[in-house]
Amino acid sequence: MFRSHTCGELRLSDAGKSVTLSGWVQRTRKMGGMTFVDLRDRYGITQLVFNEEVDAPLCAEANKLGREFVIQIVGKVAERSNKNSNLATGEIEIIVDKLNVLNAALTPPFTIEENSDGGDDLRMKYRYLDLRRSNVRSNIELRHKMTMEVRRYLDSKGFLEIETPMLIGSTPEGARDFVVPSRMNPGQFYALPQSPQTLKQLLMVAGMDRYFQIVKCFRDEDLRADRQPEFTQIDCEMSFVEQEDIIQMFEGMAKHLFKEIRGVEIKEPFLRISWDEAMRRFGSDKPDMRFGMEFVELKDVFAGKADFAVFNDAAYIGGICAKGCANYTRKQLDQLTDFVKRPQIGAKGLVYARVGEDGSVKSSVDKFYGADVLNELKAKMSAEPGDLILILSGPDIMKTRKQLCELRLEMGNQLGLRDKNKFALLWVVDFPMFEWSDEENRLMAMHHPFTHPNVEDIALLDTEPAGVRADAYDMVCNGVEVGGGSIRIHDPKLQDKMFEILGFTEERAQEQFGFLMNAFKYGAPPHGGLAYGLDRWVSIFAGLDSIRDVIAFPKNTSGRDVMLDAPSTIDQKQLDELCLQIDIKD
Repeated sequence: MFRSHTCGELRLSDAGKSVTLSGWVQRTRKMGGMTFVDLRDRYGITQLVFNEEVDAPLCAEANKLGREFVIQIVGKVAERSNKNSNLATGEIEIIVDKLNVLNAALTPPFTIEENSDGGDDLRMKYRYLDLRRSNVRSNIELRHKMTMEVRRYLDSKGFLEIETPMLIGSTPEGARDFVVPSRMNPGQFYALPQSPQTLKQLLMVAGMDRYFQIVKCFRDEDLRADRQPEFTQIDCEMSFVEQEDIIQMFEGMAKHLFKEIRGVEIKEPFLRISWDEAMRRFGSDKPDMRFGMEFVELKDVFAGKADFAVFNDAAYIGGICAKGCANYTRKQLDQLTDFVKRPQIGAKGLVYARVGEDGSVKSSVDKFYGADVLNELKAKMSAEPGDLILILSGPDIMKTRKQLCELRLEMGNQLGLRDKNKFALLWVVDFPMFEWSDEENRLMAMHHPFTHPNVEDIALLDTEPAGVRADAYDMVCNGVEVGGGSIRIHDPKLQDKMFEILGFTEERAQEQFGFLMNAFKYGAPPHGGLAYGLDRWVSIFAGLDSIRDVIAFPKNTSGRDVMLDAPSTIDQKQLDELCLQIDIKD
């Protein structure tokens, strides 16, 4: 028996017990003739005591211990004289009688502490050490608890957990696939699934009725804080449902998770807004509703009222009002200007106006606009003394709104309005069915080709497809899309129409999706579903900005696993078996 107890469970009530503990040496401290060792395992830390006067050889052995040595001790639980209220075991210590070094360890390349001295790349290279840190480990434990609650909730609602294949056919209509060459079928390739979309629809055709899967998905796309090349979805599908049924079911699941994991009870229904409204008010289809600072359109205030081409030539002029920020210095305003001019945001500049304590308005465009226009601006913005108005304009309405969204979020950060312990949830509905792709020079499905159009807009498919709304919905929490889905097309004729609008020939549609279309001919029920991003949910509950630390072995921002040094080259024998030749272009 390597241990009778863990390093996190002994309490003062255990005083006098003889115990056996095993774990890693967190740190050692020598104080006169006494040596103290903090022993750590997954469950906590327990202080060990070695007394030179009682057993000098044992104490000398303890003094040789290095950080992260794996040891086993036998000793007696005693009340601790200098209690540590920050530790669950802080009222006790172990007077050690026996010490056994199970495994010596090299000095780790960074400190195994909550606030480590290791940089990101170093910690990712030694991720197995990084996972020993209590804050990283707690994220993995949180992830486990959430998956258990997800399963508990969905099982109670009659869902079946069904696995779908990891090796499927390529569907290049969405993001880029990761492809896998087939040795037994030379020149042919599998793809790793971007999602089990068509497979779960086939399960509905099969009569499974309610399906879910906590499933790995893969997308070969550029990475951001909330994206990894492989990620985990809580993937769900239901038969004989409409949008309202889906929303009620998965709003219920979100409330269940908040109550069981965070201890937050949400009773009121989540807010619902249309995609059009979200873009108009916040410039984003995943608005952060923890704070206001809504957009105000200002074209009627400025356009044509002065010889200022920046506004006169703009398709969109919009502003936000930062309460109490009129005292921003010129340096702070210049920093905001530099922020919106970053290449990833792309604004040409920033106009600002301060409302003084006397109600007067001073702006960066005073030489163009008189007091009458600036007072009209103040009224339109509902600005009060002490407020700061920030304005962006541009030739592209949607692009400028997105730039203003970035500025709004930056101001929310600067003013401390994006509290990680506050949660604002909503549904965004009525997405456009299609979006134009300049690269493809055609309409593309905003979600995927199997999304059902809004019933009211079906007639527009023939005359104005760009105006069709989708029967689709996203759940948003604190400015993060945590889940999304749609009602699916189950009518083969409507699905054919969708492929036609998307520019598919009959041959291409049959080649890529014939298996699904043929299945529909055998009686497909009305169905729909939703997929939650498990990594995103866990990161929100953990109060993190990135999903990386809620994944045991994540990739870096270049999509590399620096611990495993992957991706890597393969030897010529493997290439020959796969009938592949490498021809890397400059």
